Amino acid sequence: MLGITKWFSRFAVALGGFLIFVGIIVIGVFLIGFFDMADFSILETENLQNLSLLLLLAIGLADLVAGVILWRR
Repeated sequence: MLGITKWFSRFAVALGGFLIFVGIIVIGVFLIGFFDMADFSILETENLQNLSLLLLLAIGLADLVAGVILWRR
């Protein structure tokens, strides 16, 4: 039983680090778009909007899983 707890702990830490990294990238991209440093008009096509929304949903679900793992720990 201790091995499973140790594995979940390591997994939660790795997932948390990954989510922090992705969050920093998302915030950076938002700031670049907000201050008009780059033109993101290519993302206005419907297919790419759906893809970006699915990516944000996947990040949110991974964040939820990491939160549950850390809460149960």
